[in-house]
Amino acid sequence: MNKEVKVGLFVTIALVMLYFGFNFLKGIDFLSSNNKYYAIYDNVDQLAVSNPVLVNGYAVGRVSNIRIVQGKENKVLVELEIDSEIILGDSATAILNSDFLGSKSILLNIGNKLIPHTPGDTILAEAARGIFDVFTETAEPVANNVQTTLRKLNAVLDNLAINSARLDTLFMKLAYTPGLVNRTLITTDEKMKELSASFKTTSDNLAVTLNDLRPVIGNFKTFSDTLKQMELNKTVAKTQQTLDNLNSTLSKLNSGDNTVSRLMTDDSLYVNLNRLLLNLDTLAVHFDSNPKHFLAPLGKNKKRIDKDRKRAAEKN
Repeated sequence: MNKEVKVGLFVTIALVMLYFGFNFLKGIDFLSSNNKYYAIYDNVDQLAVSNPVLVNGYAVGRVSNIRIVQGKENKVLVELEIDSEIILGDSATAILNSDFLGSKSILLNIGNKLIPHTPGDTILAEAARGIFDVFTETAEPVANNVQTTLRKLNAVLDNLAINSARLDTLFMKLAYTPGLVNRTLITTDEKMKELSASFKTTSDNLAVTLNDLRPVIGNFKTFSDTLKQMELNKTVAKTQQTLDNLNSTLSKLNSGDNTVSRLMTDDSLYVNLNRLLLNLDTLAVHFDSNPKHFLAPLGKNKKRIDKDRKRAAEKN
């Protein structure tokens, strides 16, 4: 074999190895069978061919083709080559993801395998939330809180402005207060002096009046004592007269020469009253035993009365 054939054979082998090596680096495995699935996105965000398809962080395929579908509002059709051993359910989703360095990948959610997809089917496409979306969702409540805080701060500042105006007015009024207080104190001092002079004059007049009234008060005291002594003498005289009359009455009662004294000392009235009651009792018994003696000829005799009593007893 000559040198030219060897060189040509070496170059051919090198090109074949370069082709297979380059495709292997792109994720194409010629030794395993793959199934093709499709996903449609509104925006692939710079997704490129050969970007990996991951299941739980493990590469199970790659993006094999990307093209624009102009008949469907210029949406992007992405062709996915996935290992034939991976069975996708009808609820499988292909999530477009991006990491911190900007590398793109497809996160594959296999879904429920009870109703599997067949190769060539279109699976559901979703776009993962990026850092900007998370930051936007996180920053939106903060921005709302900041706006609320700014509104409250503005309200506080407005109130401070109003209160500062009121304080200025108050301080202006307070500036006049010392003068008013001084004038009030001067007026009060003058009034107190006048009141003190009037009080001194009144006390002097009162002292003179009391000195003039002292003889009158002494005379009134003497008159009062005399009046009390006169009333007491009359009361004692009337009491003595009452006691004398009482003693006279008791003496008459004890003498026994009047009706009251006889009732008090003689028991004949008591004896006569006792006899009268015994006679009345005897009369009542006799009337009950012999009604004929009192009611004849219209009354009942004693036998009829006994019969009536007997009947009444039997009925009871």
